[in-house]
Amino acid sequence: MLDATLAVLTESGYGALTTAAVAARAGVSTATLYRRWPSKEVLVVDAAAAYAQDLAAQPDTGTLEGDLRALLRDKATSLTGKEGGVLRTLIGEAQYNVALAEALTNAFVLPVRQRMEEITQRAVDRGEVRPVEHADLLGDLVIGPMMSRFFLTPLRADQVDTATAAETADRLLPFLLRAVGHKGHS
Repeated sequence: MLDATLAVLTESGYGALTTAAVAARAGVSTATLYRRWPSKEVLVVDAAAAYAQDLAAQPDTGTLEGDLRALLRDKATSLTGKEGGVLRTLIGEAQYNVALAEALTNAFVLPVRQRMEEITQRAVDRGEVRPVEHADLLGDLVIGPMMSRFFLTPLRADQVDTATAAETADRLLPFLLRAVGHKGHS
């Protein structure tokens, strides 16, 4: 059903997407769809999240630099390609739809903020950096530049390949290291 949701979203856009169209595409009844997804917003966000990188289950690389590189690359990957195009559509709609905005925040923004807090705390525990006040805001330093780069420039996120996404992430890494207070990187 999630594949059907993305297919209908890609073909028709968010405004024209209906649960009936998704159910028909998936070959199920709308009642079946509603048992799992109580609203169109939740269904669409779940579909997009299914293609995004799992930001909650990343291993500890042993260094702040390694952890941040992994986070930045994950975020770059999730904002490009097929899911990047879907997210671009959803973000545009979210400004008019509070339920969708909340669902996007819960599925995409909060996990990055939480992961950034965990990465920062591990770096503090290892003695790589001093404690960072408002570490949750550091997640926005991951999200903001990536969205600016992939969504607000003429380069379309759905036209960016994996190598370009990784290169962009690596170019942002020194700036994020400095923001966290890491002294070992220029």
